[in-house]
Amino acid sequence: MALPRVAISLGDPSGIGPEVTARALAMPAIRRALIPIVFGDERIWAAACRLTGAADRLARVDSADQARGPSLVRVTRLALREARPGRPSAAGGRAQLAFLERALDALEEEAADALCTAPVSKEGIARAGIAFTGHTELLAERFRARVLMLLAGPKLRVAVHTTHLALADVPRKISRRGIIEDLKVLDRGLREGFGVRRPRLAVCGLNPHAGDGGLFGDEESRIIAPAIRAARAAGIDATGPYPADGVIPKAAQGAFDAVLAMYHDQGLVALKLLHFDDGVNVTLGLPKPRTSPDHGVAYDLAGSGRARPDSMRAALTLAAHLAGTKVP
Repeated sequence: MALPRVAISLGDPSGIGPEVTARALAMPAIRRALIPIVFGDERIWAAACRLTGAADRLARVDSADQARGPSLVRVTRLALREARPGRPSAAGGRAQLAFLERALDALEEEAADALCTAPVSKEGIARAGIAFTGHTELLAERFRARVLMLLAGPKLRVAVHTTHLALADVPRKISRRGIIEDLKVLDRGLREGFGVRRPRLAVCGLNPHAGDGGLFGDEESRIIAPAIRAARAAGIDATGPYPADGVIPKAAQGAFDAVLAMYHDQGLVALKLLHFDDGVNVTLGLPKPRTSPDHGVAYDLAGSGRARPDSMRAALTLAAHLAGTKVP
């Protein structure tokens, strides 16, 4: 079987994305698993290879259809002052989105089999005058799909019903229909991508103690529990709503195959506590796989040579696996 072609957007030029990508692509297991097509900037890539001591094995091309092997698609040509490690610029904000857009073009044009995205700065893109709330939201819009953010590690998988929005907006954004659809996407994603034959899904409540019988809110009885009942009627093994602080540790111990949290930090704090270095962000519901490391741009580490590539390695490995090839 031919190796999958994985499009890799290089992320924030001033963050750690370029260097963790360079380190990961230098690993023999990754080179045996996939053909990388990196979308970025030649100067930034060369600098990342020098910093990390990684061999630069990427041919330079101007479009993905020119790639005949491991390649770098030249998207921008930033001046060095516009891509200084730890010092983001407006040009860098525009560039990181341009890398992503070109990688998405490659997916749509069948020039790539999967997508792996290095970290971007939402604030940096916004400061460049571009409306952007996150990869997940952009992918949903671009592919007109119902998508779900899943963070996956060796011991714990957590999906989130609401993603990047203010905490004060969460209660009015959760919905019965949305939870049902999320559980369908999560169930299908675990079956098809992760090989779980009958996924056991736990659903968190919104409030402390899952509302404690209505003492702390009624979203559990009014919205979440009816959604779980409807999902079960459709053949999905979902249970809850559970207090998050109790059910997530149980899931990490093997009682459930995944947890659906109601909002971002409810689930991801626990996930990153366990899997900060080897967790992977997966977007379920897309026509092709998308993964990403579970960390951010880490300006404080950028350029130091100390950024660990573990999560990027895991993200690339999972992208290759989800694209249909078993990796070493």
